[in-house]
This record gives sequence, C-alpha cells and structure tokens, in this order.
Amino acid sequence: MPARGKHRRPRNSTLTRGIVAAGTGGAALALPLVGATGAQAAPNAVPQVSLVTYKVAEGDTLSKIAKAHTTGDWKKLYKANRAVIGDDPAIIRPGLQLTVGTKNGRTSAKTATTATASKASTASAVTPASAKTYTDDLDGWIRQSLDVMAQQGIPGTYDGIYRNIIRESSGNPQAMNNWDSNAVAGTPSKGLLQVIDPTFSAYHVTGTSLDPFDPVANITAACNYAAARYGSIDNVFGAY
Repeated sequence: MPARGKHRRPRNSTLTRGIVAAGTGGAALALPLVGATGAQAAPNAVPQVSLVTYKVAEGDTLSKIAKAHTTGDWKKLYKANRAVIGDDPAIIRPGLQLTVGTKNGRTSAKTATTATASKASTASAVTPASAKTYTDDLDGWIRQSLDVMAQQGIPGTYDGIYRNIIRESSGNPQAMNNWDSNAVAGTPSKGLLQVIDPTFSAYHVTGTSLDPFDPVANITAACNYAAARYGSIDNVFGAY
C-alpha cells in the first residue's frame, strides 16, 4: 500500500467580527464518509444536480446576500462557502462566486435505464459502438470517477461521493483551502474533495490526470485514499 499523504486537519475558529462590505479574501474547503459497497451509482434514483450560484458585487455582505437569496442565515451561507471565502466571513471580494443553493431532480433508475438502453439501441443501429461519454458537470465527474473506480476495485457510491463533495467544496473543482494547518505547512487542500498534494501523489489512480484540480482525478484519488484508510469514501462523515 502506498505511503499515506498527510491530510488536512480542520481548525476551529470563532467568528468575532461583524459582516462588512466586500473587500479582499482567500479561499478554503474540506471532506466526509458510510459503508463499503461496490463502486456504483445510487441504486434507486439518478440525481440530476445543479448548483445555484451568486456573483458577489461591490458593497455586498454575507448578511445582505443571505437575506436576498437564502433563508437569511448568513452563518449557514458562510459555512457552505468557507472553502472559497476563507477564514474571515467579514471579507468577501467582488466577483467571487458563492453557492447559494442546489437544484435536485430525480429520475427513476428504471426509467433512466430504459431510456439509456433505447438510445444505445438506436445509436448502435446507425454507428459502431463508441467510447462512453460524460457530462462536464458534477454529475458527469462523479459518474466517470465511479467507472474508473469500478475498474480499479475501489469501493464507493454516488451518494457517498456527492455528500462529501458538497461538504468539502460545494461542488467547486477549483476550491483551495488557504487557512488550515496544511496550508500553513505549504500543502493546501485542493479540488472537489480537498486533497493535499502528497496524498494526491500517493493515491493517484493510473489513467486519470496528474492535475489535482482535475475533477475526475481528484475524486478518484480521494476515494482511493479513503478506501485505504476507512474502507470506503462512504464511511467518511468528517475531516479525514
């Protein structure tokens, strides 16, 4: 088993400053886990996930944004976006993309399977079989990673991966933690599942990109690490 990279340790902090107008800020984020199963998508339904975002404007505060686009709880908004805001909720810079919610639609697995089979049948009658394609979004990245994981024998499920991604990065593949102990040591956590470079290198899966910010490479390496340490990404429910 390859040497484990040191993963990030969360730092508890108390919010003491009030919310002020948008200025300059950093970026930050972290990952969670359930029961080891085979690499597969959610069995009963196919989640269609899209993020609802808001672009910070000059003069915005988290309180103002929360009142206009969420339930009004700026602390909850900050928690969901800490990975991109940084350690100080009082400082948000104009142009920053914040996640203010998600949209979830579900299609029954049976319906999705039937539709997919029908399309595949029609396509095969016209052209030879081609390589499987994936959408360039969170759903597609997770599904592609699951296929790679299945080939490599790495356990994990769609729900386990999705749950951890939302907690760690809110679905932002460019998220980077610039405030915790790992960042101070020069190895900030990166990407969808907030992996530090030593861990990414040690658990990188052959056939995926060597870029830790690449969504599929990041997910697959993190799941490989989680499998070695916890049995499965499904067993992660907090910092790992």
